[in-house]
Amino acid sequence: MGLLPLQRLRPERFDATPILRRLNVASRHLAELKGVAASIPNQDILISTLTLQEARDSSAIENIVTTQDDVYREEDRADAAGIAVKEVLRYRQALRAGYAQVRDSGLLTLNTILGVQEQLECNQAGFRKLPGTALRDIAGRVVYEPPQDATEVARLMGELERFIHDDPPFAVDPLVRMALIHHQFESIHPFYDGNGRTGRILNVLYLVKEGLLDIPVLYLSRHIVRTKPAYYQRLQAVRDEDAWEDWVIYMLDAVANTAAETVETVRAIRDLLQATKQRIRTDYKFYSQDLINNLFNHPYTRVEFVQRELGVSRVTATRYLDLLAADGLLEKRRVGRNNYYVNRSLFELLSRGDVRASA
Repeated sequence: MGLLPLQRLRPERFDATPILRRLNVASRHLAELKGVAASIPNQDILISTLTLQEARDSSAIENIVTTQDDVYREEDRADAAGIAVKEVLRYRQALRAGYAQVRDSGLLTLNTILGVQEQLECNQAGFRKLPGTALRDIAGRVVYEPPQDATEVARLMGELERFIHDDPPFAVDPLVRMALIHHQFESIHPFYDGNGRTGRILNVLYLVKEGLLDIPVLYLSRHIVRTKPAYYQRLQAVRDEDAWEDWVIYMLDAVANTAAETVETVRAIRDLLQATKQRIRTDYKFYSQDLINNLFNHPYTRVEFVQRELGVSRVTATRYLDLLAADGLLEKRRVGRNNYYVNRSLFELLSRGDVRASA
């Protein structure tokens, strides 16, 4: 069947009871996540830590595999070692840049999507202009050919941009619309490279645009990593069998499961943040909110980070971190020529449910 224009779908098709039940659950968990995320005074803490989780899991779907230690150790270095780590860090940068544009404009435009892909791939190739793109299974067989003509690709992306902004109106819940947008984007496959990761960034940016999230902290990629065969099977079943309902249910389940997990993660971060703040405030004269922010923005912090963010000398920053490490609040770790001070409790909290860590 191939690519079906979304305008030919009937909104009432998605009023089926199984979809509405999943929609109710997903909406409830997502609203809870939005609320609990707002309970963290410094939103940058969640943006710094959870977007890196999403970056790592989304990259893993494309077989770009890194460890938690790698990404947090290298996350603030321009000279990050290793291709996989660089790819993950570019993903986070692309997500954050796209978020800033959507937050400031309230729109999710083709320029934003193009900018996200440009940061992911470090090129300005834009939409595909040459034919020859085909999607293959692990045996090398072609399972789907996206539109080949450059004019057609551009036209379809223009239609998708209008659909994102409900033009013309299409009376479905935004979460259902997100599922439709994601499938259409992946089926247009508008770029030479980076379609999967760009499409997954598009999901969370759309939720921010719709006001369902204030910050991009829902990392759907973890669910996709865990259910990768089902994800690709349901993508293809829409093209082969018009199985939109199963696809929408899959995506609603992904939202519900990851939102519920993220609620627990955010609550745990909040509790740990309060406990750490109380302990440092009670036991150390050098307590400051900037220090707390540093320890939670960077699970692997360094003397240079504390210098920069607290505005203190290197000697002072080293003294602060060494005292916290001596008392067990941080774990001092030497890697190569660098000393890292690991917020071990936060690191372990962020590693919960990591499918690769438990494999």
